[in-house]
Amino acid sequence: MKNKSVEITTNYSKTNGLKPDVIIHIPLSPAKITEVYDSYWKFAALRQEAFFNRLSQKPFPWSSDPIINKHRFTNVYRASDRVSQYLIKNVIYKNDLPDTPKEILFRILLFKLFNKIETWELLTSKLGNLTYEEYKFKKYDAILNTAITSGKRIYSAAYIMPSGKSYYGYLRKHSNHLKLIEHMINDNTHQKLMSVNRMQQAFEIIKSFPGLGDFLAYQLLIDINYSPIINFSESEFVVPGPGAKGGISKCFQDTAGLSNVEIIKLMTDRQEQEFERLGLTFKTLWGRKLQLIDCQNIFCEVDKYARVKHPDIKGDSNRSKIKQKFKINSMPLDIWFPPKWNINNKISIKAGQNLFS
Repeated sequence: MKNKSVEITTNYSKTNGLKPDVIIHIPLSPAKITEVYDSYWKFAALRQEAFFNRLSQKPFPWSSDPIINKHRFTNVYRASDRVSQYLIKNVIYKNDLPDTPKEILFRILLFKLFNKIETWELLTSKLGNLTYEEYKFKKYDAILNTAITSGKRIYSAAYIMPSGKSYYGYLRKHSNHLKLIEHMINDNTHQKLMSVNRMQQAFEIIKSFPGLGDFLAYQLLIDINYSPIINFSESEFVVPGPGAKGGISKCFQDTAGLSNVEIIKLMTDRQEQEFERLGLTFKTLWGRKLQLIDCQNIFCEVDKYARVKHPDIKGDSNRSKIKQKFKINSMPLDIWFPPKWNINNKISIKAGQNLFS
């Protein structure tokens, strides 16, 4: 890694925007990497291999790496994960649901603020197709209250969601989040998002609402960007989450002054040469290379992976174990991506067929 140079497309704005027309040459040699840096690329290749092995219905174990087989890690590509797939197929692009920007945004917000498939299916089982035109706060609130009272969890553990009580005033978190959805829809957020021409501007619109800090606003932005409402490149803008920052601190002993945003951009730009350097075969998503959001997520997963693979390298994290164990789901994968990516016609998931046909 010594005496190599990289091109980093960046700007130094406080809002972490990335301007594609600004090229800064920064030598990598002052940066000091740890052995976790190579594990970042190895993990990415192995986790993606496991994804394709499962997709082609090969028997478990799907990876040659015992850590990946034993513990739960998200997919290398964010859009390949179970919850993202459900959002894309069953919430955004479901044929029998209204396709106006306002209604699509309503569904995305309703699904993602809880981020739990079971909660969406609970609401649909009680109310049928979920539309803002027929939305009634009291009905939704009562259904979720009953679920909580019966001991059901209505939120995913993936994100820590602020309660919103200080702004909307309700005792229960879900009530405040329903009011947040109303607030965003009634503020014509869909029109505001459609009126901007940079991803960072869209991020600022989402972040302006109560309880949506940098990380949550960015995650919502990526989800909305799967839809027809907006269409930005996933390599235009990134916001590092807490897990990604932990992963960066384990991969780099010294970043030589590069920000976390610049590090993620660096990894995105160097992906092909790093896989080649390590002799790794990385299967892209039918020609779609890793984007900023994906490289950000990989840092998050490598933060966990290193707890077992490199227990002596602590970085900024005090955690020493991976909480979630992997549980086999025998259901075949049925994957589908935003049509604007132009990769769905390349996918074949029948056993024995060429996945790259």
